[in-house]
Amino acid sequence: MAPLPLGRIIAQVIVPLIATLARALPAAYNQALQNARKNGASAATSSSAQSIMSRKVMPKDQALLVLNLTEKEITAEAIQKQYEKYFEANSVERGGSFYLQSKIYRAKEMLDDYIKETKQQEQQDDDDSKNRNKINGTVVESSGVDEKQTMTSKKMMSMITIMIMIMMNVIILGIQKRI
Repeated sequence: MAPLPLGRIIAQVIVPLIATLARALPAAYNQALQNARKNGASAATSSSAQSIMSRKVMPKDQALLVLNLTEKEITAEAIQKQYEKYFEANSVERGGSFYLQSKIYRAKEMLDDYIKETKQQEQQDDDDSKNRNKINGTVVESSGVDEKQTMTSKKMMSMITIMIMIMMNVIILGIQKRI
């Protein structure tokens, strides 16, 4: 039995390798895209939340305790009233503590941001409900950018797959001509 030509051996190694890559690359790209959407969605929920998270923030339940509020009492007026009351009571000029004043200030800041985020979320929910379109009697939600990104990524993946298949054919034809 004669030894196989070098070109045939290379073709037998390269073709399955390229075929595997042609299947693995789109799957890996889709997974990376999903991970980016997950991370991007949480970061894009509110830009103020991202800037807040970059520094140490008092938890909401601790802020409620500091200002002596309950979950049901969270309003801008109630927060401001409790803030002024406790901030003045702990004034350094009156023998109070700067540390406690800073805690009171941070609690107010956190709850103000919480109210702002809640309003933004409500507004976004209202906008999403307005974006519903009736098509042939069925309600279809339009998610705007996500649909465009999905279509773009699908087109890119199909183009990449086609390019890989063309490259495989060129390599195979080149090897076959040498054999």
